[in-house]
Amino acid sequence: MSEDQQSGGCLCGKVNYQFNKSEALSAHHCHCKDCQKSTGSGKATILLVPDSSLNVEGELKFFTVTGSGGSHISRGFCAECGSPLISFVQENSDVKFIKVGSIDDSSWINADSNFWSSTASQWSPVDEAIHSFTHNPDFA
Repeated sequence: MSEDQQSGGCLCGKVNYQFNKSEALSAHHCHCKDCQKSTGSGKATILLVPDSSLNVEGELKFFTVTGSGGSHISRGFCAECGSPLISFVQENSDVKFIKVGSIDDSSWINADSNFWSSTASQWSPVDEAIHSFTHNPDFA
């Protein structure tokens, strides 16, 4: 594996993935209620990568919901151990959201912003050192 190749996977090892570090777009903390429920935590920290850079080995099971902002979010997890790994917005499946905690070495990642700061829990507050969006950011 080259230095640019990053890897990750689930707790039981049945699902693994690789992607090119140089192609990562950005990283963010999402405090929306759906991410809180799906992670069992105060937020999901996600790394955005192009689908073309991502290679998944093993089978992900997906659960799709209508997100807080109205888009359809598909969350992929290992059917064996339940580890949340990769999600995406169905309306733009060219970009995948990797759960940063599932990356083997995530030491190089720095979150750029907080999404949904309006629903952050007091026990898991937003990172005040980076920009916060009260809801989904408007990149249009």
